[in-house]
Amino acid sequence: MIKELIKRNRSFRRFDSSYTISESTLRELIDLGRISASAANLQPLKYIISCTTADNDKIFPQLAWAGYLKNWPCPQKNERPAAYIIILNDTTIAKSPGCDHGIAAQSILLGAAQQGIGGCMIGSINRKKLTAELNIPDHLDILLVIALGKPCEKIVLEDITQTGSIEYYRDENDVHHVPKRTLDEIIISR
Repeated sequence: MIKELIKRNRSFRRFDSSYTISESTLRELIDLGRISASAANLQPLKYIISCTTADNDKIFPQLAWAGYLKNWPCPQKNERPAAYIIILNDTTIAKSPGCDHGIAAQSILLGAAQQGIGGCMIGSINRKKLTAELNIPDHLDILLVIALGKPCEKIVLEDITQTGSIEYYRDENDVHHVPKRTLDEIIISR
C-alpha cells in the first residue's frame, strides 16, 4: 500500500557505511525520476551519480545535516551514505525547474524505500564548492542532493503536541522523532 511505503520513506541521516549501492541501482532510481511528471514536459533535470568513496568524500563535506539537532554535527564516518544522486537543472532547457525536482526526488526516494534503501533529500548545500569539486558545467544548477544508504536509525512519526513544535528531535534512546500536523489541522473546512 502506498501509505506504508510513504511512512517508510523518512529522512534518514545515519547509515550503515559498510553497505554499498551499485551504479545500476542508482540508474534504476533515476529512471523513476525520469518518467515522473515534468512541467510543460520540458524535462530540464539532469543527474550526477556518486557511489565511490572518492566522489562521496567530495560531496559529503558540502552538505549540512539536521539543522534542528544542534548538538549533532553530522553523520560520523561509520554512518555516512553509500551513494548520492545530485539533481541539477539544465538552464539551457529551462530557467527554473518549477517543482520538477521535488517530484523526481520523491519518486527516487519512494523507489529506494521499496528496495529497503533509506535516503535524505538535502537542500542545504555549499553549491559553489560542490560545483567546483565535481567540475559541474556552468549551465547546470545544483537543486538537491539525495543521500542514500542502509538506514541505521529508528524514526518515529508523531502528532505535534500542545507545544506546537515542528522540530524533530532525538530522545534518550537515540530514537529520531518527527512531529507532524494532524489531518484535521491541515484541512480547511468550508
